[in-house]
Amino acid sequence: MEKPETISIQSSGDVVLVRQAVRHFAVAIGFGLVDQTKIVTAASELARNTLDYGGGGTMMLEKLQAGGRQGLRLTFEDQGPGIADIEMALKDGFTTGKGLGMGLSGAKRLASEFEIESTVGEGTRITIVRWK
Repeated sequence: MEKPETISIQSSGDVVLVRQAVRHFAVAIGFGLVDQTKIVTAASELARNTLDYGGGGTMMLEKLQAGGRQGLRLTFEDQGPGIADIEMALKDGFTTGKGLGMGLSGAKRLASEFEIESTVGEGTRITIVRWK
């Protein structure tokens, strides 16, 4: 297994770098176009949330191999204000900003696996996995 890659998310330009890196890894693994689009879209939404709501943070990108299948794991972390009500935040249409409220719920739908941990005043960690 290759060493995980970590990308700092501090500006809109970094969101673009996240998208490019995820697409590069997805192509290298052999994801089809639909799966590439799903994982890149989810990564873009979560990177944007990390920047806009978490005040910036990181994304760690890892190639996975388990039981003969390959995938990608993306872990987004910030030290922002945290999410007080995760259940509410995962509902379609919920937003604390100007967006459509599809970021977290949309990313969850686009991923094979989705995990979120958040502590108010400490930050948020979201991990998604997409299997080929």
